[in-house]
Amino acid sequence: MTKKTNNIEDHGIIGDLHSAALVGINGSIDWYCYPHFNSPSIFAALLDDAKGGQFQICPAKNATHKQLYLPDTNVLITRFLSPDGVGELTDFMPVGEEKEGVRQHRLIRRVSVVRGEMSFHLHCHPAFDYARGKHTLKLTEGGAVFHHSDLLLALVSRIPLQREGEGVNATFTLKEGEFATFVLQEVDSQNQCKTCLMDDKEVEKIFCKTVDYWREWIGRSQYKGRWRERVNRSALVLKLLTFQPTGAIIAAPTCSLPEEIGGERNWDYRYTWIRDASFTLYALLRIGYSEEAFHFMEWLQARVGEIAPDGSLQTVYGIDGAHTLTEEVLDHLKGYKNSRPVRIGNGAYKQLQLDIYGELMDSVYLFNKYGKPISYDLWVNLRRLLNWVCDNWEQPDEGIWEVRGGKKHFVYSKMLCWVALDRGLRLADKRSFPADRDRWIKTRDTIYEEIMTKGWSESRQSFVQYYGSDTLDASCLLMPLVFFISPTDPRMLKTLDAIQKELVSDSLVFRYSLKEWKDGLKGNEGTFNICTFWLVEALTRAGRLEDARLIFEKMLGYANHLGLYAEETGPNGEALGNFPQAFTHLALISAAFNLDRTLGGR
Repeated sequence: MTKKTNNIEDHGIIGDLHSAALVGINGSIDWYCYPHFNSPSIFAALLDDAKGGQFQICPAKNATHKQLYLPDTNVLITRFLSPDGVGELTDFMPVGEEKEGVRQHRLIRRVSVVRGEMSFHLHCHPAFDYARGKHTLKLTEGGAVFHHSDLLLALVSRIPLQREGEGVNATFTLKEGEFATFVLQEVDSQNQCKTCLMDDKEVEKIFCKTVDYWREWIGRSQYKGRWRERVNRSALVLKLLTFQPTGAIIAAPTCSLPEEIGGERNWDYRYTWIRDASFTLYALLRIGYSEEAFHFMEWLQARVGEIAPDGSLQTVYGIDGAHTLTEEVLDHLKGYKNSRPVRIGNGAYKQLQLDIYGELMDSVYLFNKYGKPISYDLWVNLRRLLNWVCDNWEQPDEGIWEVRGGKKHFVYSKMLCWVALDRGLRLADKRSFPADRDRWIKTRDTIYEEIMTKGWSESRQSFVQYYGSDTLDASCLLMPLVFFISPTDPRMLKTLDAIQKELVSDSLVFRYSLKEWKDGLKGNEGTFNICTFWLVEALTRAGRLEDARLIFEKMLGYANHLGLYAEETGPNGEALGNFPQAFTHLALISAAFNLDRTLGGR
C-alpha cells in the first residue's frame, strides 16, 4: 500500500471531547493522540509518513476522493468515486460513552458501498509514544490487539486481518448495500477482541446517538445571520477542541506543523493559553453557548487561584491545569515535509507576556456581564493580579507573538495592561467590589498617555510594534476592538491604512514584516488567519463595510474543503501551522457576528 503524506488542509477532524483524530481525504488517520489531546501520539504520519504510524482505509483501485460532514455534526464522510462503484467511509468518535462507570474512548470507522462494487485496502500500523515506543501484536478471532507498555489497544473487526510487520492489513470487497465496521478501542488484559464485536444494530445505535448529540448541541446556537453554516462549523470545531473534564479549550489538536515548509517555526499547541480567554468567552457567549463559557470560566478561575507568590500568572497551561510544559525535540521524526525540529511541550510557559492580564480581565468582565456574577473569592485573586500589573507593566516582555528574539516594550502588551486595569475598574464599579481605585486609575491613565506618545510613529503615521520602532504589527488592529481607541479616530484610521498597504496581500494579513524586524527565528512564515479576521472587524467598526465584507468573503475562500482553518495561509493558499486552529475559528465567529449585525443595521 502506497504511503502518501496528506497536506495539512487535506484533513477533517473528529473527536470525543477528550482527544481528536485528523482524517485525510484519502481515508488515512494521520494524527491521533490517545486517550487525551496532550497524550503521546498513536498515529503521526502527518509528522513522519514512514515512522509516525497511520490507519488507512481506501479503495484498492484509483478513485476520486471527496469529504463532507454529515450536516450539523462532527461525523465525517469520505467518499470514493470510481467507474466500478461509489464507496463511503464514515468516521466518528462517540461522545460520553461509559462502561461500568469508566469513560470509553472509541474510534469507529464504517465503510460501505452505495453504488456498484468496490474493493478496499485496510492498513493499520500504530506507532506508540510519538513512534518511540515498541509494541507487540496479537491477531485474534475478532481483530488484533496492539500491546504497548500498560496500554492494550484493539482493532475490532469482522474482516480477517493479516500481519504486516508490526501492523495489520486486509483487502476486502463490498457490494451495494454492504458495509464493514472497524473499531479502535482500549481493552483490558482479560478481554478478547471477540467479546468487543458489535452487531450491526449496536453500531447503528451508537452512530445515531452521536449524530443526535452534535445536532442537539449545534441547535442551541443563536447565530442566525448571513454566514450561519460557516459560523456553525467554527462552533463545532471549538466544541471538538474542548477537554470535557476541565472545560479547557486547546489552541489546536496538533504539534509541530510548520509555519514555513522546511522551517523551524514548529510548535506544540495542545495546551490552553490565557490569551485565548477573552476571545473564547466573547465568541461562545455571542452565539449562545453560556454553558461552555461557564465551564471554561471555571478552568480560568482555578488558574487564577494558583497564581505565583509574587502575584503573577502563567501564559499557558496544560488542559488539566499542569504548570510545567517542558519543551522537547523529537529528533527521530523528520517532520511535516521535512520541517524540523519536531517539538512537543512548549517553552512559552516560562515567558513573560504582559498582555495575558488584559485578556483575562476582559474575559471575566464579559462573563460577569453576559454569563453570571463572579464570586468575591475570585475578585480577591483578581485584585492581586491587578496590583501586580501596576507594579510590572513597565517591564519589557516577549509579547503576544511569543517571540524568541528578546524582550521589548511591545505596544500591544502595554495596551492590554491598560485593558486589565480598565476592566478591573468597570467590574469593581459594577459590583461595588473593594478596590485600589486611585492607584488603578492613575496607572491606567499613565499607560494610555505613554502608548499615545511612545507607541505612535510620526514617520509611519501609525501605531507600531514596540517603542522606538517603525515596524507595523497586526495586533494594533485590536485597538478599537478592546475599546482603547475609537475606530474612527484619525490615528486608528491611519494605522488601518498603513497596515492595509504594507501587511496585507490580497486580503490576507501578515503579523509583521520579517524584512523590517527579526523575531529570533530563522526563515519566513505565512499570513496569520486570525489577523485577517481582526482586519475585518476593524474595518467594520470604522464603517468601511464594503471593504470589510469583501475581505471576509475572500477569507472564507481560504478555508479547506470542510470549512476548517490552520493557523496560517501560505503563499500558494496552502494551510500552514497547527490545524485546525481554535484562535482562527474564534475570530471568524466574532467577525461574522459584528459584520452581520452592522450590515443589518445599515
